[in-house]
Amino acid sequence: MSTQGLPTSALPRRIAVLGGTGFVGRSVCERLVRAGDGGGNVQIVVPTRRAAHANGVRFLPGVEVREADVHDDTALLGVLSGCDAVVNLVAILHGSQREFERVHVTLPQRLARTCASVGLRRMLHVSALGLGPPGSAAPSRYLRSKAAGEAALRAAAGLELTLLRPSVIFGAEDRFLNLFAQLQAVFPVLPLAGADARFQPVWVEDVAEAIVRCLRRPATIGQTIECAGPEVWTLADLVRAAGRWSGHPRPVLPLPRALGRIQALAMECLPGAPLMSRDNLDSMSVPNVAGGVLPGLDGLGIVPTAVGTIAPGVLGCTDGRQRLEPLRASARRPAR
Repeated sequence: MSTQGLPTSALPRRIAVLGGTGFVGRSVCERLVRAGDGGGNVQIVVPTRRAAHANGVRFLPGVEVREADVHDDTALLGVLSGCDAVVNLVAILHGSQREFERVHVTLPQRLARTCASVGLRRMLHVSALGLGPPGSAAPSRYLRSKAAGEAALRAAAGLELTLLRPSVIFGAEDRFLNLFAQLQAVFPVLPLAGADARFQPVWVEDVAEAIVRCLRRPATIGQTIECAGPEVWTLADLVRAAGRWSGHPRPVLPLPRALGRIQALAMECLPGAPLMSRDNLDSMSVPNVAGGVLPGLDGLGIVPTAVGTIAPGVLGCTDGRQRLEPLRASARRPAR
């Protein structure tokens, strides 16, 4: 069902954005501020465990940063009290089974219970492409936990729920194309596991705009919307393009499946968040592309932006603060 052309309503007055300090969350907060006439008509609550992590949004007009752990029931109750809608962007790409369950399943369950206790009904939950129909088995912990989180929210009584399923999200501050560009600036050859994996990259600003439009369109309640760009790419082609656009093209060496898993295992053993994990490879065995059955961005009146339109101009840029200056100026707040 397309919602294009259907009546729209005003944005909810007070919106909690969980994950609002992250890559996607910053764009969502900026779009909400713009859509709310510079923050005068919309208040945005952004919880974070450490206020320093919120420097990218805390100076936007109408944004209230609150130190809170959303995995704590009492803290979450304080965040959602008085809100008219909640957007959940909290997710992880790497972790143990327990960590995936905590973030992708238990948190949505906690959200549903807390929404019921404070009388909050409207929720937008950002999930992922590749889950398949409800009840189908997914090959990775990531996808299985995402599917279980969706199921928990669908089963919650009283929620006015919209689910968004994006493909891999790109933008000036992403950790996908930028990562492969940086690797090619260092290594003469790039061995690549999962080279044939298929993606339909979607621009972060298109995802953020989709969230704003869903909040404004009651017709999206009950829908699952696929957020995907206009083109399907293999991982190898995306990596080659990232090297070319960043000025560091390198040969890409696709690895056989067995060698790819050995590479991923080795990366898991390195300190810090892994660049690739075996669970990532399992996720990539499912095409990360729109199925064409569920509504897409076009149903919201959004023309998806091609990766080649944006990435060449911004690839390698890790500082998106210049985009915030007009909004900070409107609030007469200093840049930090």
